[in-house]
Amino acid sequence: MIKHFITERRSWILFFLLQQLILLFGAYVDPSISLSAVGYFVFLFSILFFLFLFLRYQKETIYYKQLEERINDMDPSCLPTARSPFETIVEKSILEQTQHLNQAASKIRTEIEQEKDEMLSWIHEVKTPLTALHLMIQRIDDKSLKADLTYEWLRIHLLLDQQLHQKRIPFIKNDLYMENTDLETLLFSELKTLQSWCIQKGIGFDLDLQITHVLTDTKWLAFIIRQILTNAVKYSDDSDIRIKSYEQDERTYLEITDFGRGIDARDLSRIFDKGFTSTSQHHDQASTGMGLYLAQKAANSLHIKISAASKLHDGTTFTLVFPSKNEFHQIMGM
Repeated sequence: MIKHFITERRSWILFFLLQQLILLFGAYVDPSISLSAVGYFVFLFSILFFLFLFLRYQKETIYYKQLEERINDMDPSCLPTARSPFETIVEKSILEQTQHLNQAASKIRTEIEQEKDEMLSWIHEVKTPLTALHLMIQRIDDKSLKADLTYEWLRIHLLLDQQLHQKRIPFIKNDLYMENTDLETLLFSELKTLQSWCIQKGIGFDLDLQITHVLTDTKWLAFIIRQILTNAVKYSDDSDIRIKSYEQDERTYLEITDFGRGIDARDLSRIFDKGFTSTSQHHDQASTGMGLYLAQKAANSLHIKISAASKLHDGTTFTLVFPSKNEFHQIMGM
């Protein structure tokens, strides 16, 4: 802060020093003026001037030090009290800007909330004809046509579900309900939805659940697993997908392994990035780059660590690590 003060008062300091040099120069060139006497007064004035500067520094920087140290939380009550006309001008400007920004932020929040509500309403309205369409598809006798239509219906269903959860994720904290979740029931429910697609692609499932219950939010865990299973089925053919749960270091692990096309090593660190699809399969139009991004955001809110290991053309393993009971109670107690 002292550096800023000296920079701000630099013109004053230079003006004072120039005055003293003029006095000394006048005493030097004029024999009738005692150089020692002038030098004495210059020395005395210099002490008084720098003492004055020190006192002004102490007084004038109080407000700006408090302004610099305040938490920038848009709360006008945190502003320090102005004690001078210039400080009052600064305070007034900050208050006006804060009020303007708060109004703009409130308007944006209202618009986002309204957009979210409209989108959720639209998705729920679309689900009704989509359910009716699924019932109509089940009545088709032509197995090949039925399988194709079911696959396209499932794609629309999954995209709508992803869009629904994408709109809900910013408000996920208000939507969490922690309970003892049955992994087996949850997995069978998700696999049943993908059944027709899996039959079409010749994909089976191998389940080994040593741990059958976890403490988490059932709905959001189902969404996370749905994104991983959808990718596993999408990029696999004529193979099994292995799902295994076990306990290690008082934590529950859930592993989902497919033997599909795998992920290139250079892409592995980016698969959870928003909008990222692939560099090796960049022509793939079926990928949105949103599924794993949303899955990780939901997992973070549930304090679940999600990671992936993969080898190109050999398959991919996604691992979900649930917090231990002690960690969970600490988290919930915050």
